[in-house]
Amino acid sequence: MIEERLTFFAALYKIGENQDQTQLGMWLLYGTIVLLSILVYNLGFARKLPLLKNVVVYISLALGCTVLTFFAVFLPVAEGLIVAAMFLGIYKFRRHRRQDEQHAEQGS
Repeated sequence: MIEERLTFFAALYKIGENQDQTQLGMWLLYGTIVLLSILVYNLGFARKLPLLKNVVVYISLALGCTVLTFFAVFLPVAEGLIVAAMFLGIYKFRRHRRQDEQHAEQGS
């Protein structure tokens, strides 16, 4: 019954089957959410920061992902991060391509 309500990643990592698999699945889900959050942060919001400030940002991001992991068992958190990463990636690609075209026009 509970397996029917799991999100794609929670079902993929077999959360809820048995205790050992659930623990491993939660760690895998946490890792997935942290990696996707870092990707979204870098695509959309990252600025050049000194090393220590960067470390603080990533530690805060990892701590915040702990709460998101518990939500991600039944809510599409990881799936939403994938969609956000796709949109931000497309935006960044198009912006970069437009800037290259503008530089080519100015250069000729």
